[in-house]
Amino acid sequence: MTKPKRGTDAAAEPARLAMIELVSFRLHSVANLLSRGAAMRYRREFGVTLWEWRTIALVGATPELSLNELAKVAGLDKSQVSRVVAGLTERQLVLRRADSNDGRGIRLSLTRDGQRLYERLIEAANERNQIVLGALTNEDCVALDRVLGKLELVAREFIRNEKELAEAD
Repeated sequence: MTKPKRGTDAAAEPARLAMIELVSFRLHSVANLLSRGAAMRYRREFGVTLWEWRTIALVGATPELSLNELAKVAGLDKSQVSRVVAGLTERQLVLRRADSNDGRGIRLSLTRDGQRLYERLIEAANERNQIVLGALTNEDCVALDRVLGKLELVAREFIRNEKELAEAD
């Protein structure tokens, strides 16, 4: 990867990178590779798709999560989440209940079978996480955490700026 110049020269002569050298592309590629590997394992061992796993994990970690909250956290359209939840409900892994505070809202929780599956899935996910982090030194892990935090802040700033620009139009 070509490292951009630092200091005053960086503004005067920005490096022109190929798409595959862009930080966002590389992060996305690594995330996709990790997700594909996870999806293959979760399908083989537990009979769930990646989105089913993520839904089970999010509902398991946040009992009584609303369908809207789940869609927002998962970064998916509400209709996509609704389809995943419908399948999990049909398989009796997730319970859907009317939200007592919102007449149109839906609250989600795991069934007993869903909770058991969640425990097995989260164990497998933590195992995979340890394998991934095992490729790094302790210093690498600290640096990665720090860098990801910085990149998250920059990404949120990009989104905030884009929303402001869209509203101004």
